Order: sequence, then structure tokens, then C-alpha cells
Amino acid sequence: MSGAPSLRVDWPGAATRFLALRLLPGEDLRAALEAAFADAPETAGFVAAAVGSLDRAELRPAGRDDRLMVTGPLEIVGLSGTLSLDGPHLHVAVSDAGGAVRGGHLLHGSPVRTTAEIVLGLTDALQFTRPHDPRTGYAELAAEPGRDP
Repeated sequence: MSGAPSLRVDWPGAATRFLALRLLPGEDLRAALEAAFADAPETAGFVAAAVGSLDRAELRPAGRDDRLMVTGPLEIVGLSGTLSLDGPHLHVAVSDAGGAVRGGHLLHGSPVRTTAEIVLGLTDALQFTRPHDPRTGYAELAAEPGRDP
């Protein structure tokens, strides 16, 4: 799109703090990530690494507005996303016992089965927000200079 703003922001790696989390059986994956970010003083975050298992996954697949429950046991084979002051944007891919993979937006209601080992990158060098973008109809990522440029 000509003239459309893009998100391209650089910040020094030294301005990023990493936080390792180990989630326990029964903890809701999305809620735990939201709580970890809310407890942190930083204004922007991202998922750097994630492995673990879920009892089930509550997803919103691409192009749909309804929920999809994937029953487990499940392995987390991918988790990525950003954490902002306006809430997270998280995608998860999970595999079942047969190796079939399903994925989508991670919703509340995805409890950890045995463990989830998560590493978050957190920074004050910028501030993530999610304002409404009329071009897409969704709240999309925006970045501004943070408290510690």
C-alpha cells in the first residue's frame, strides 16, 4: 500500500531484559503471559522462546471470529507474539499425539499439562500499543519511543 505506515523500529539489544518463566500444570498459558508482562516494569515485550505441553488449546483460527478448542494432550511446537500495554497478540501451534498440528491466535482457556518453559524479551526502549487500524479493521501493533531510549 503506497503511503501506508509500517512498523520498523530499531533498539539496542542491551536495552532488552530477558525473563524465563516455568509455568505449572493447570496454569492458563495466555493469562500467565499477560500477568508476567503486567508485573514487569517494561513497556514492550515479545516471546523469545517457548516449549511445553497443554491439556487443550483454545484458538481463534485465521479468518474466523469463533473459537476452536483443540483437545489434548498437546505439545507446544511454536509460540510467538508481542506483549503491549493494550494486550498481547499471540499465535500458537500445537501438535497432538498423532503429530497433527493446529494453530491460531492463543485465547484464554489453554491450561498447561506438564510444563511450559517460556522466555520473554522485555524493553523500555520503546512502547508497544495496539491502536485500531481502519485499513485492516483490527487493533494492530504500533511502537513509540519508550522511557529508556
